[in-house]
Amino acid sequence: MGRPMTGEFALWVYLSHTPLLWLTVTLLAYAVADRAFQAAGRHPLANPVIHAIWMIGLVLTLTGTPYRAYFEGAQFVHFLLGPATVALAVPLYERRATVMRALLPMLAALAVGCVTAMTSALVFARLVGIPDDVRLALAPKSVTTGVAMGIVEALGGDPTLAAVLVMLTGMAGAVIVTPLMRTLRIEDMRARGFAAGLAAHGLGTARAFQVSEVAGTFAGIAMGLNAFLTAILVPVVVSLLR
Repeated sequence: MGRPMTGEFALWVYLSHTPLLWLTVTLLAYAVADRAFQAAGRHPLANPVIHAIWMIGLVLTLTGTPYRAYFEGAQFVHFLLGPATVALAVPLYERRATVMRALLPMLAALAVGCVTAMTSALVFARLVGIPDDVRLALAPKSVTTGVAMGIVEALGGDPTLAAVLVMLTGMAGAVIVTPLMRTLRIEDMRARGFAAGLAAHGLGTARAFQVSEVAGTFAGIAMGLNAFLTAILVPVVVSLLR
């Protein structure tokens, strides 16, 4: 007879045969990354989302696990994106007076930022000869993953590629936004947060909340409004550039 299984090994055997394994891996990776983030003084380059992604990717590579199998186990986290987004309405309501005073500047920034984010990416991609299907997936890169995937799929593009480009945009924005705002000497947390949410969707909004609740509130507003406006404008801009 073999040796009795230790508690840790028995737990691994159980988890490896259930979807719960990948939810556990996801939560552990984020917990480790967040601990490192706190130890680094919340430095932008130590963003826990970025480092949790490569840690999970490393585990999937080493174990030969396909993404579909991983997602089946970790989809509960994906489900929570919806409630988390809706929860952004709480700080918005609490600071509604501040929001209303900045309504007109926000709308102007939304229009300029949304159009710039789309056209700059598409024009640059066309100039360097990026294929049409990649350009299509690149157009809604500054909105949340679910919205971007829906837009690209409706236009006949690859929603999976769109999701990857959205995540890359969000990670870059979350790293760059705070140092950039400091370099530009923009101290107004409303402007800083709105810019983060507009350019880097959910990851930018999460970063904005780490800096200031006011910045996070305006980032959440920008993220929501940009998703709505982008869904309307992307088909128009894509057709014009074609």
